[in-house]
Amino acid sequence: MMMVEAFDCWRTGKTKYDYGRFFDEWCEQDATEMVRAGRNSPAVVLWSIGNEIPDSTSTAGLAMADRIIGAIRAADDTRPLVIGSDKYRRVPAKGSAADLMLAKLDGLGLNYNTAQSVDALHAAYPHLFLFESESSSETSTRGTYQEPEHLNTGENHTPGRREVSSYDNNLASWTMSGEYGHKKDRDRKWFTGQFLWSGIDYIGEPTPYDVFPVRASFFGAVDTAGFPKDMYHLFRSQWTDEPMVHLLPMSWNHQEGETVEVWAYANVPSVELFLDGKSLGTREFDVKRTTDGRAYLETTEATGDDKTFTGGPYPGSYTSPNGSAGKLHLTWKVPFRPGELKAVARRDGRIVATDVLRTAGDPHAVRLTADRKSIAADGRSLAFVTAEIVDAHGVVVPDAGHLITFSVTGGSLAGVDNGREESAERYQASTRTAFHGKALAIVRSGGAPGTLEVTARVTGLREGTVSVRTTPARSAATTPVTPFEPGHPAPVDLPHADAGYSGRPDTLPAAMLDGDPATGWSNAFAKSATALLPAFGGARAADWVSVDFGRPRNLDRVAVSFTVDGTHARPAEAGVEVWDGRAYVPVTGARTDWATASDTPTVITFDAVRGSRLRLRLTSAYPGEAGGAVRISRLDV
Repeated sequence: MMMVEAFDCWRTGKTKYDYGRFFDEWCEQDATEMVRAGRNSPAVVLWSIGNEIPDSTSTAGLAMADRIIGAIRAADDTRPLVIGSDKYRRVPAKGSAADLMLAKLDGLGLNYNTAQSVDALHAAYPHLFLFESESSSETSTRGTYQEPEHLNTGENHTPGRREVSSYDNNLASWTMSGEYGHKKDRDRKWFTGQFLWSGIDYIGEPTPYDVFPVRASFFGAVDTAGFPKDMYHLFRSQWTDEPMVHLLPMSWNHQEGETVEVWAYANVPSVELFLDGKSLGTREFDVKRTTDGRAYLETTEATGDDKTFTGGPYPGSYTSPNGSAGKLHLTWKVPFRPGELKAVARRDGRIVATDVLRTAGDPHAVRLTADRKSIAADGRSLAFVTAEIVDAHGVVVPDAGHLITFSVTGGSLAGVDNGREESAERYQASTRTAFHGKALAIVRSGGAPGTLEVTARVTGLREGTVSVRTTPARSAATTPVTPFEPGHPAPVDLPHADAGYSGRPDTLPAAMLDGDPATGWSNAFAKSATALLPAFGGARAADWVSVDFGRPRNLDRVAVSFTVDGTHARPAEAGVEVWDGRAYVPVTGARTDWATASDTPTVITFDAVRGSRLRLRLTSAYPGEAGGAVRISRLDV
């Protein structure tokens, strides 16, 4: 169902070349054409006069609104008129322009309002129907997970690792978790619903980053390649009736000895988790009812997700009007070991859904899967082919980033993608790197019936092929086919410094090697307060930094200068590992001479070994505390 929206600004623009340059001359004609284009579609249920309009709460804006409203109603008076707004976070003063604007409308779309502000607006304007015109906007990267114990997380600024957590816990100052948006919507029968911003990632607005080559947003429940993120499955659990269960993290490859926080989204009351056939316990949702009697599933516990609730049984947590609080996922703490992790969902004791994760081995092959079996041979119909890097047992390798080369016979290659937000790769090329084990080829039919065959090749792996039938069409397009050139990876300067996490854009790993003691790598981060959550910082428990020399060399010593100040402390441990061509291996005979002063060398010596890369594993001396982050101003090997 569609809300069709007229403008993103009226007379006052948001950018230099915005629509405001044409508003006075064209607003009525453009609004009329918008309505005429969509009024015969039963999908259109609302007309909106604008989104986050700067003029909408000014006196001059009232007359501008009248012009748009008049044009829309003259063309179609059968649908409600609304506006999407971020300017009603609190009830406006009576008689103000913001108040008078609402008298002209049938409904009000709210962008990122807290539950308490929604209730206040409903009490002040009971005749308006309210809905969320932009909801949630939590940011996430498919296949990336960070610190589920926190409701908000810092961003990783390491080049090539600019990804954010999929535990529904990476939020900008104005955004809210997906679970919060669902609870706010669910509990208010008079609240019309929510438009998720956004259903799919899109090019532009790459919050929380503003640096090349990050070019796509992180807001989507689905990435740009059409691959679902975990947020997609949260929405499935709340918006669909067919029994389902989804585990996250969505892969089962972790560090030995790591305790993994496993979540399950489900729309059935009971889920049991198994590791290699052994039960890890059953978790259950409570069946609750809204104040108007509708049933829903939720745990019962404090959530800490809304600081505006200062009283009641769950201060600091979003609390339903029925007095209850809880989460929309089930949780287990699982010590990792390789194998099969399986979720079994039950209703009334009967198994109704499962989800299975298996530990992946070494990359073995490329697997291709087409989204349809046949397309018309009209020169324009498309098929979407998923490429996955799999092990010998067909399990997707979650950290695979191989360069995949695509070729097509019986048609042409229309484009490629992998859903990665931080990427300078072209969408029109014959190659694409896998991202968390997956990539996408979009292929176009030719003009003759037969078979369209797609082949994917990766150096050192078994190639993959898939075929799609092309059937006779009434007419065929003459879409020009331009052969795509392969993409080329960006060159890397050597030696190359890397880090598992960098807390700020000005504390990147390259600063360890630049010879300037005033610069350095750091994992310290700070998150600003949001409307619901307090400001947040603190030391990460562990991180790593590395240096790649490009070719093997003899290694037996590393000198690392740690900063000690109000934010940073010397780590509790610093372990050395060397790349043996397949994996990082801990060195033997390590001896550490810890420096006592800030930014002076701590020297670690070890038995000589040959390798092309060296990695330091760093453990915070004060995890979770304000002064326990780690900073390296200089690294010499």
